[in-house]
Amino acid sequence: MADPTGRQAVAAVWRIESARIVGALTRYTGDFALAEDLAQEALAEALVTWPRDGVPRNPAGWLLTTGRRRAIDAFRRRSARDERYAALARDLGEGGIVSGSGGPAEEADDVLWDPDRIDDDVLALMFVSCHPTLSPEARVALTLRVVGGLTSDEIATAFFVPTATVQARITRAKKTLGAARVPFAVPPPEDRRERLGSVLSVVYLIFTEGSSASSGDDLIRFDLAGEAQRLARVLARLMPEEPEVHGLLALLELTAARFPARIGPDGEPVLLEDQDRRRWDRAAIRRGRAALARVDAAGRGLGYYGLQAAIAECHAVAGSVAETNWERVVLLYEALGRLAPSPVVDLNRAVAVSMAQGPAAALAIVDELAAGGALTGSHLLPTVRGELLTRLGRADAARADLEAAIRLCRNDRERAVLQRKVAALG
Repeated sequence: MADPTGRQAVAAVWRIESARIVGALTRYTGDFALAEDLAQEALAEALVTWPRDGVPRNPAGWLLTTGRRRAIDAFRRRSARDERYAALARDLGEGGIVSGSGGPAEEADDVLWDPDRIDDDVLALMFVSCHPTLSPEARVALTLRVVGGLTSDEIATAFFVPTATVQARITRAKKTLGAARVPFAVPPPEDRRERLGSVLSVVYLIFTEGSSASSGDDLIRFDLAGEAQRLARVLARLMPEEPEVHGLLALLELTAARFPARIGPDGEPVLLEDQDRRRWDRAAIRRGRAALARVDAAGRGLGYYGLQAAIAECHAVAGSVAETNWERVVLLYEALGRLAPSPVVDLNRAVAVSMAQGPAAALAIVDELAAGGALTGSHLLPTVRGELLTRLGRADAARADLEAAIRLCRNDRERAVLQRKVAALG
């Protein structure tokens, strides 16, 4: 009788080790697209074999050996005398391959499962999957697939797109990387910082969609946000000398620390001023502040993610909204706006200004953004403007903006909050 726990073991091992397996197979075969296919074939074989025969003693080694065996088969089909096949066969020692639990096949993987090389493989894999030649959508899909270990169905569900769309993005991405002859390697130091920005932006994009879902029934997609945190922790371990990596990790930890208090018992959003700060995750706050301290210790100043983490820290250490150091938050947003100009940054600065200097000063900033056509099609600007007008006692104008925000908002939970604000205007 098949053991259902075998399938659970496959899923658990794959989620933890998939990046290492794909990375090792890419280094082994020299072909990223082939390596990802081989890893998927090994996964499929495990889903059949482990429930039937039991979980191997070295599950990750079993998957890697199976992938390597499939690689040899692929090279054999290409050419019986292929030089690469001969080298692979010699290293592997085909006579020792078995597919059961334990045994020579797993022992043979020790030479490949060197921790230092595996770390390099995972880092290279992240740089490849986030390569600038790919579209942002393709980078996200490929990263979640090969680094995060998510299935196409899981990625499609997370971003509310058809599975076929995700599969097409992944297929095109692999073809693009092959056509561009992108090497499987960590970029040289002179190129690393520029390429690192692409990696960090993908992780941040995943977290942003998780922390404030753009559509659907849920305010927070804990699966996506958690995956982004995991990827950021992996990066921080693999690139401890890069302060901006720690800045991103700090931002994610400090933001996620508020998750427990952001949703009420009925699933509705709880605004910052109404949150029970006793429910904030203090362990996550400590981790975030420790990561931010590493940024400060580097002595290079705060970057894009470090500045946002510093803003999040202002909230994390305050006992209430009133006790928040809003003047510092305004200064940090001003610095962020100079470093990376964005209407969203300006809008957030306006919110901070409203707390530090009053709603009238903030409304001037928002009106300037609106006059310039910023954030057209987004519910964010009319939401903030409606809130400021409410505080100024201009109920009719506030109602118009909030109703416009309701029409533009795609998240059901956020829309319900906006509708309550309109109702409260009377």
